[in-house]
Amino acid sequence: MENRWRGEVGLVVDGQHHRMKLTLGALAELEEDLAEPSLMALVQRFETGGFSTRDVLALLCAGLRGGGVQMDPDALARAEIDGGPMRAAQAAAELLARAFVVQG
Repeated sequence: MENRWRGEVGLVVDGQHHRMKLTLGALAELEEDLAEPSLMALVQRFETGGFSTRDVLALLCAGLRGGGVQMDPDALARAEIDGGPMRAAQAAAELLARAFVVQG
């Protein structure tokens, strides 16, 4: 079970359940991988529906790394994700949203 207050999001890849989260290191790598000036620009792309498949793959890979699983974007692109592309995009958006939730 994922702990949303810790920023965790679940995803089933090739039949295996993974707990993803965006650590500070994963966020830094994500910024570099996507050549974004800031993470807020990436958040805005998701909020406006202007995100790309590459954005989704990069976010999921970063979330998997943050959860302790090393998977490169090419392997993830070939993998079967339960729920398909819609679930992948939803999980990516959840990762971003939960990374910036302030508890209180």
